[in-house]
Amino acid sequence: MAVWQTTRFPIDLSTPKIMGIVNVTPDSFSDGGRYNQNVQAACAHAEQLLRDGADILDIGGESTRQGSAPVSPEDEWKRVRGVLAEVSRWNVPVSLDTRHTSVMQAALEHGYIDIVNDVQALEDEGAVALLAQSADTGICLMHMKGRPHNMQSHAQYRDTVAEVKQYLRERTEICTQAGIKRKRIVWDMGFGFAKYLPHNLQLMRHLHEFADEYPVLVGVSRKSMIGEITGRTDPMERVSGSVAAALFAYTQGAAILRVHDVRETTDALKVWQTLAPAA
Repeated sequence: MAVWQTTRFPIDLSTPKIMGIVNVTPDSFSDGGRYNQNVQAACAHAEQLLRDGADILDIGGESTRQGSAPVSPEDEWKRVRGVLAEVSRWNVPVSLDTRHTSVMQAALEHGYIDIVNDVQALEDEGAVALLAQSADTGICLMHMKGRPHNMQSHAQYRDTVAEVKQYLRERTEICTQAGIKRKRIVWDMGFGFAKYLPHNLQLMRHLHEFADEYPVLVGVSRKSMIGEITGRTDPMERVSGSVAAALFAYTQGAAILRVHDVRETTDALKVWQTLAPAA
């Protein structure tokens, strides 16, 4: 049985887990500004995600959409700390979506989080050492070239699958050499991060290869790749396409699905699992 070790919760990955997105930002591509007005609004949204079936809550205070402006760690921490303080009291794994070591450290020192979800795969100075000292915190290592504000200018590959896999292996090796146990690590192939649609499709079709090495988290919810396939320019109109992509990812071995639309994804998984023939 595959288990993802996190600070307070060993998460059983023998069945897919739903990670619900709580963006505490004014400028996220899909729901920017909806939940950053106050802690109460963000926590009410998080509560609804749990009622809808979320297994994990992912709290983020910096938009990493294409072309987004960097946010200082100080401002990012101000955005997320109140929400983290509240949801950390609930009986649910809490993930912090951040790429800044100082934000990770503050959250860990307060005992607010179970998982660090980092789009830069702990490349920030001191991040690996910090997580090595935090014995059980779960870690999601994601592939990205460049940084959010310029990543699409780096979307050039000779072999997308091989290069993404090699990067994740290298980052994992750095982590394990620092003393981080394998059971704490999951991979995210970084759909849409320094990747155009052909790259995303190649990765999705080879997802099982990644899942054979480490548990894989997939985050394609409402992204531009869904819009390009469906012709839906408004992210809010990409729900059906996102659910379909999540189901496909599940059939290819994805262990965690990071989504905005928890209820719709959960319902689709229940129906699929009920109807699918036994292995």
